[in-house]
Amino acid sequence: MSQPQTTFGADALRGRVAVITGAGGGLGGAMVARLAAMGARVAAVDLEAPGNPLAALSLACDITDEAAIEAMADAVKAAFGRCDILVNNAGIMAPVIPLEELPAEVWDRVMSVNLRGSFLCAKHLARMMLAQGSGAIVNLASIGARVPNDIGPYGPSKAGVLGLTHQMAVEWGPRGIRANSVSPGMIRTPMTEDFYRNEKLHQGRIKVVPARRIGRPDDIADAVAFLVSDAASYMNGQDIIIDGGFMRTALMNVQPAMFA
Repeated sequence: MSQPQTTFGADALRGRVAVITGAGGGLGGAMVARLAAMGARVAAVDLEAPGNPLAALSLACDITDEAAIEAMADAVKAAFGRCDILVNNAGIMAPVIPLEELPAEVWDRVMSVNLRGSFLCAKHLARMMLAQGSGAIVNLASIGARVPNDIGPYGPSKAGVLGLTHQMAVEWGPRGIRANSVSPGMIRTPMTEDFYRNEKLHQGRIKVVPARRIGRPDDIADAVAFLVSDAASYMNGQDIIIDGGFMRTALMNVQPAMFA
């Protein structure tokens, strides 16, 4: 007697092709591992080909260059003949600079990667999804889309990602494509490891997260895996915040003396 298929089972994404941008980083690597473990053939994409042994295909692509994205999409089509899943994970931060001193080129660079790059990747890869009448897109937003931080252009770029997700969901939903997003909170990755090596800062952050820990790449990968799976077949145009409850703590972190 066959076992019922589970959301994260080894055959949950069997026969599907997934493209993950920013696949060379901590979050992207976790996503490649998770989707491959669910049976997907994964194309790992980054500025330099990631060379992840779990990926069926590794590609170099600058997502600020539309011609490079088109070539990447052509390579995916040539290798697999289809694209079922796109995870727009690639993104960048920026230096901490006050808005009144922020060079326009820094603003433009963040917008170009985080927002324009997500649009362009979807534009070219969704064509295969539209042709086959099915597909799932997950865009990486951030809690910074809702609450400002000290990196001026980052939050606005991620707020744009939320708007882009809504547009995709409504425009492409009737043609078989679901589009959702995830908004990570504080996640410990190789890129942020130097910060978390400062134990005082690390513990300080833990104290303001109700879950009492900093997030791990797998926390994000699992949410992405759910959204692209059949278990989320009726989810479209939604954002999942993955922050251990951090965004719900504002009043709890205010000192009572302030209200005296």
